[in-house]
Amino acid sequence: MASLDKAIATQLGNIEKKTGKTLAALGKAIAASGKTKHGEIRAWLIEAYGLGYGDANTLAGVTLKGLPAAPVASGAADGVLDEIYQGKKAGQRPIHEALMAAIEKFGPFEIAPKKGYVSLRRKKQFAMLGPKTNERFELGLNLKEDAGDPRAKALPAGGMCQYAVPLTVAGEVDAALIALVRRAYDAAG
Repeated sequence: MASLDKAIATQLGNIEKKTGKTLAALGKAIAASGKTKHGEIRAWLIEAYGLGYGDANTLAGVTLKGLPAAPVASGAADGVLDEIYQGKKAGQRPIHEALMAAIEKFGPFEIAPKKGYVSLRRKKQFAMLGPKTNERFELGLNLKEDAGDPRAKALPAGGMCQYAVPLTVAGEVDAALIALVRRAYDAAG
């Protein structure tokens, strides 16, 4: 998926600018730190270079996977999505693609692939998207105000998102849903 590749490549370029170091130099510094676990590397990057959580998380993931330093290889991000959308969940990838095609028009944001979903961040996370079950996709949104959309189900306080929107087909990604995601995007940053 080109949009995920571009976003990660942009994020890695911004990390180079923030730290004043090339990704190769950062990779060497990580190796020299002796940290080997993702969380340890992320925490070390935050402390040592003042990176934000999303940047440190992405750099730790890229380093551990041994992906090319820059730019991200075309298939690298697709590999993460291939892992998320495999087997019975493969049919949900068009929903992901439809959402990302609309969201990338909003402006800059970070994409942080996780094990079973993708987190989208500005200054803070505004959305999570990925398969909830084999048959159902879920869009999580961080939106403090009332969502005003009957598809958005309020979640218990203290979770990673305030609302969840269950989706089963890409056709459910309509203008009203994109407007709701845009409100979360704007509020994050």
